[in-house]
Amino acid sequence: MHWRRFRIDGRVQGVGFRAFVLRQALRLGLVGEVWNGQDGSVGCMAGHEASSSLDEFEQRLWTGPGHVTGVRSEPAQQLPGADSFFIVPSPTVEWDS
Repeated sequence: MHWRRFRIDGRVQGVGFRAFVLRQALRLGLVGEVWNGQDGSVGCMAGHEASSSLDEFEQRLWTGPGHVTGVRSEPAQQLPGADSFFIVPSPTVEWDS
């Protein structure tokens, strides 16, 4: 399974962005989680058997509510126990600057 960690910057908190991410992830059959970052960003970890599904997910992140100014991604280790996609209340993985 392929895994990526994403960071979405812009006006993405308080606008329903995590719910949007959840819907897109479920439509694509991804597993993982999404959270609000402490710095105003939104972060997520996502996994799928096909890396092309993660590519499509990354493109969809640009179209979410609010105003997205940046989307970064990097390969990541598998999220232990992930069998669906969830909104979580706080960061579980810090983004390396």
